[in-house]
Order: sequence, then C-alpha cells, then structure tokens
Amino acid sequence: MSHINRIKAIEVIQANGGKIRMSEAISLGISRTLLYTLLEEGVIEKISRGFYRLSDIESLSNPDLVTVALRAPNSVICLTTALSFHNITTQISRKVHIAVPQKSIAPRINDLPVQVHWFSKETYQTGIETHVVDTVPVKIYNRDKSIVDCFKFRGQIGMDVFIEAIKLYRAQKKTNYNLIVQYAQICRVYNKIIPYIEAIL
Repeated sequence: MSHINRIKAIEVIQANGGKIRMSEAISLGISRTLLYTLLEEGVIEKISRGFYRLSDIESLSNPDLVTVALRAPNSVICLTTALSFHNITTQISRKVHIAVPQKSIAPRINDLPVQVHWFSKETYQTGIETHVVDTVPVKIYNRDKSIVDCFKFRGQIGMDVFIEAIKLYRAQKKTNYNLIVQYAQICRVYNKIIPYIEAIL
C-alpha cells in the first residue's frame, strides 16, 4: 500500500472524528513513521496505547472513560464510576470500575487503575446505556441498575455509598421504583434491598 503525505494524514484523522487507532491509520495509508512524527511534533497526542487524537481539538472531558471504551469495548462502566457519571455520589473513586461477563478474561489496561467485576450473563446484559463521551461511545449502566449493583456489592464499596446514592437518586426526581425492583430481582437482592427502597424512596 502506498503511504499518504503529512497533510493528507491529518485530513484522514480529522475525518475520523479527530482520533485514530494505529491499526486504522496503517490501513488508511498512514505509515507508523509518519504517525510517530506527528506525535513528536505535537500534532497528535496519545490517548492510550495504540490510540491517538489531534492535539488541537477540545480536551477530553473524561479521559478515563474514553480509555476504557477504546481498550475494553466489551466492558461496562459500573458501581461508583457509574454513580459518578450519573451524579448520584460524592465519592471519588481511585479506580475505574468496570463489569465484564463471568468467565471472560479481564481486560488489560496497564496505564489506568481499573477494578474489574465479573457479572453473570443476565446481570451483565441488563441496564446498559451507551453515552457518547468525547465522541466515543461508552457503555455505562443506567442510574437504576447502578443503584442495585452498589447494594449488591456493598461489602466491597460500603453501605454508606449505597445509602447516599439512593438519596441523591431520589433528589433528582426521576425515580423508577418498578425498574429498581426488576433489577433487584435479576441481581437476586430483592428481599434484602426492598426495605431500604421502600423507606427512602
């Protein structure tokens, strides 16, 4: 394959939403040498291993979520990281919490602190939303599912996190009692969570 020149390479990256994978760049005629030259010149910057973006576009609002979405596309943002995205926690997590299906191999994201949680098939598949973050589609559990997940994993993240989240969830005035009950049944925590839901919601 013939390689394209510097100006054309920048145009290709712009047409790709301002970001590009190394493999995509090569398939589109941008040589590794040219890509590294653009990196050294500051024309592009590294988002994560094998992923680049033009330096002159708006700064990433949430680089951690973007990195996870690009490096581990089968994972779903969960627990306190999802709560934070939905503005129903004041907790600042030191790790990005992600869910993957049971028996799957944990994604390797060496340059980002990630906590992997293995969910059963139905629990993993339920309640997923896709949000576009910095032009990148990111899979995140919705507010209601995140509430239930945090109760289920209360032994790891703390009961106080769940209590705060359910109160902030109520304050947003977009509660869905029936949906929480549905998720609680799927996650097999219905009998234990329902007293808290009825008392707080």
